[in-house]
Amino acid sequence: MEKWSNRAWEASRPIYEAILRLPFIKELADGTLDPAIFQRYIEQDKLYLTEYSRILAHIASRLHDNDHVDAFLRFARDGVFTEKALHDRYVSDEICEMSPTCLFYTSLLKAQSMESVEIEMASVLPCFWIYNAVGKHILSIARMDGNLYADWIKTYSDPAFDAATDKAIAICDQLAEVASEEVRARMTDIFFKASRMEWCFWDAAYTPHPWEV
Repeated sequence: MEKWSNRAWEASRPIYEAILRLPFIKELADGTLDPAIFQRYIEQDKLYLTEYSRILAHIASRLHDNDHVDAFLRFARDGVFTEKALHDRYVSDEICEMSPTCLFYTSLLKAQSMESVEIEMASVLPCFWIYNAVGKHILSIARMDGNLYADWIKTYSDPAFDAATDKAIAICDQLAEVASEEVRARMTDIFFKASRMEWCFWDAAYTPHPWEV
C-alpha cells in the first residue's frame, strides 16, 4: 500500500509551490524584505508556537506507543524551544494580539482534539513538513552576504529539523497504515486544510488582514 504521507503531500503540492512564489519568501531570501514585515511575521509565529506546542503535548497524551509519546513530547519541548529562543532575539516582551489568520490557524488545529488522534496528528504535520521544505528552499537560493535575515535563514540547516520532520511523518504513516480508509481520507483532508493555512500564515505577514473592529 502506498504510504499515506505520499498521497497527502501530492494532494497539497500545489499549495507548497504557491508558498515558494510568495514575495515574503523571495524577499527574505535575497535580504530585501521590509524589517516591519519580518517583525510582524515572527511576532505572530511566536504566538502560534505557544499554542502549537500545547497541541503537540496533547497529541502525546493520546498516543499509546511509548516511542511515539516520547517523540511528540520532545517535539513540544525541544524543537519548539529552539525556535522560541531565536524569536527572543527579535521579539520584544510587548504583548501582541493574535491576527485573524493566526487565530484561524490555531483554532483549526485545536478543533481536531475532538477527532481521532490520527486526524489530530495529520493536522500538525504541515507545520513540520512545509516549514522544513520551505526553509530548505530559502537556504538554497538565499543571498547570505549582507542579508539582515542570515541568522534566521541558517537555522534551516539544523539537522534537528530534518530529524523531527522525518519522525513526525513516519509516525503518521504508522498510524495511517492500520487506520480505516475513511480515517486516512480525513487525515488527507485536514493535512490539505492545514497546508492552506501555512500559505495564509506566510502571506499574512506580507499582506496583513488586521481586525477591522
